[in-house]
Amino acid sequence: MKKLIVLMLFAGVVTLGFSTSTYAVDAQEVTQQADDGSLVDENQSFHQVVKEQFIAGGWEFMSLVLACLILGLAIAIERIITLNLATTNTKKLLARVDEALSKDGVEGAKEVCKNTKGPVASIFTQGLMRMSEGVEMVEKSIIAYGSVEMGRLEKGLVWISLFISIAPMLGFMGTVIGMIGAFDAIAAANDINPALVADGIKVALLTTVGGLIVAVILQLFYNYCVTKIDSLVNQMEDASISLVDLLVKHNLSK
Repeated sequence: MKKLIVLMLFAGVVTLGFSTSTYAVDAQEVTQQADDGSLVDENQSFHQVVKEQFIAGGWEFMSLVLACLILGLAIAIERIITLNLATTNTKKLLARVDEALSKDGVEGAKEVCKNTKGPVASIFTQGLMRMSEGVEMVEKSIIAYGSVEMGRLEKGLVWISLFISIAPMLGFMGTVIGMIGAFDAIAAANDINPALVADGIKVALLTTVGGLIVAVILQLFYNYCVTKIDSLVNQMEDASISLVDLLVKHNLSK
């Protein structure tokens, strides 16, 4: 999984570098078209339109917003894959543990849990390892290790949240920079002319829109990850209670 996210980050960085270099080469052409007053072709592809708007917003500054999107998506996709792999069929696992307890005792149940992937099986293993100390110690062990597994599930979410916060801030910073450029143009010309401030205002609006779009996209992925984690935590809690009930039943049947 670590190799996967490294490859994704590398691909994102390469894409970012290639895109920014392409935009830098095409920036002069797009600027020249704007200066000539040429009309935008209605048949332009979506990619071409996005590229032109990216350049118009200032590719040097918009690259920072794009970097937030690429890195945020890489981490979000890695988290989604990890969380989906962590999902366990708890009913099937509990049935296998119950069968192992009846046939081979605690040691057999440990082997079943060790051979099963996922946080629920890991919690079961930790609880069964304390079975010799009593059911109360099993409960304490499950609670303690459950917190550890929850921390592992939430790993990386703080970075997604960071990019969600930074992207709009970068956009608003571009807004301020664009407005400063507009007022500088007015001061230099000593005249309030809409044509003088149009470029600065356009840069301001495009950077703001770019930052907000990145934040919205990453927020959707973030909310999915949080929802998935909540579902896994509920599974762990319900399965842990069921495991304790199985152990109590197993002790009483001896």
